[in-house]
Amino acid sequence: MTGAECLLRTLAANGVDTCFMNPGTSEMHFVAALDRVRDVRGVLCLFEGVCSGAADGYGRMLGRPAATLLHLGPGLANALANLHNARKARTPIVNIVGEHSTAHLRYDAPLSADIEAFARTVSGYVRVVRDVAEMGAAAAETVRAAVTPPGQVATLIVPADLSWSEAAGDTPLISRPARALPPRDKIEAAARLLGIEGTALLLGGTTTNERALAAAGRLAARTGARILADRNAPRIASGRGRFQPLTVPYFPEPALALLADVRRLILVETQAPVSFFGYPNTPSYLLPEESSVSVLAERREDGTAALEALVEACGAGRAPIPQAAPLPVPAVGNGPLTLDAIGATLALRLPEQAILADEMVSAGAVVVPYLLRAAPHDRLPVTGGSIGQGLPVAGGAAFACPDRKVVALEADGSGMYTLQALWTMVRENLDVVTVIFANRRYQILEIEMQRTGAAGLANRANQMVDGMIDIGRPPLDWVQLAAGMGMPASRAATAAEFDAQFRAAMEERGPRLIEACLA
Repeated sequence: MTGAECLLRTLAANGVDTCFMNPGTSEMHFVAALDRVRDVRGVLCLFEGVCSGAADGYGRMLGRPAATLLHLGPGLANALANLHNARKARTPIVNIVGEHSTAHLRYDAPLSADIEAFARTVSGYVRVVRDVAEMGAAAAETVRAAVTPPGQVATLIVPADLSWSEAAGDTPLISRPARALPPRDKIEAAARLLGIEGTALLLGGTTTNERALAAAGRLAARTGARILADRNAPRIASGRGRFQPLTVPYFPEPALALLADVRRLILVETQAPVSFFGYPNTPSYLLPEESSVSVLAERREDGTAALEALVEACGAGRAPIPQAAPLPVPAVGNGPLTLDAIGATLALRLPEQAILADEMVSAGAVVVPYLLRAAPHDRLPVTGGSIGQGLPVAGGAAFACPDRKVVALEADGSGMYTLQALWTMVRENLDVVTVIFANRRYQILEIEMQRTGAAGLANRANQMVDGMIDIGRPPLDWVQLAAGMGMPASRAATAAEFDAQFRAAMEERGPRLIEACLA
């Protein structure tokens, strides 16, 4: 068999059965080998940033990696933004990058690049295959690196001639490393702290799942400790009937206010909170300086099991799980389409066990509180702040969980970064409903202009500033953009229109887009 076939068979033998790909000349033998290795499904994406974002969404939902296939250095460069988000999410991804044939590497060809340098910016593991005889071992070790807790992007660089050369038949199997329970002394130390006023737990990593939240809720009921959640956790269980921790706010001022009386913070698979950006005259570190920080579970450890062990250590096993008081959900009227109206519709219409890919950006502060009252669901927020995650992550989640409805909540500006994901959704008939929050502005940049103090300077020195925020000239027509890729689409300009269109979309299968024109 060829080296490409050996690579694919090793991936399949180790549980990697999906590859999001945008191949080029150096990867043609990999593409041809897909016909002989039917245990790996190739999924064509029209842009490499869709490949990497889809692999991120897939890995977040299943906890095991998909592969990507990218073309040389420029192809990897196009994928870097969403690989950055995956790195911050600790998502396992097997990132395969084709390279020129080894004899061609001596020349400075037009597509020659330092692929290893590109890869190291987002990868925890990088390996170049040097000989076709090591193809199987290299593939297996790359899978092992990807799934080693807490998970990471593992990049395998494959020269083209090693794909077409004859390879040995070895397809090594790996043993998957397991997350370890933290040492008992950490659990006992945390149990002692929870009984002291001013102690809080901060949940991150994998500990915003339903099991972990239930344990955290019992700890709150038994000890009175505050339970906080990292806003950039990769997957958050939300909705009615689940314990809802307070999320550390995006902007530093409300975050500083929330954390002002925390004297002892216990970290669970995360780090002490810092602000997204540095601002003039505002601290970046969000805890009071006198606060102490301890760790219950490192990112590589099993934070969920640690929380459950902490429940037992605190005698909280029979404690009730606190439930938030129901917020009134306003009736959907026929008024203008506002963020509150969208939130109300989501709370009323979202089906149980839906998956939300959340790239609402500035709209999230209004909409997310409504989601706490929706049917139980999982939400996949932006983890690394890199724009263009929402649509590809939604597609990858739909591949991972074809029996669950997926909803992409996407801002119009950020949606344009990876618009090509709509084409893959249609091609694969994915059950994804995309809601575009169309305000015709980079709203978050307008907020940040004010926060950084740049707005006043810009208004005095440069009257063009509004033109760098306004994306309504010419207006983006998402109905036509979606139709151009074969996706059914509609436009809602009132609350009643949006409610009717979203309700219909929840009752049907298949890809669909709703352009929500905000008042």
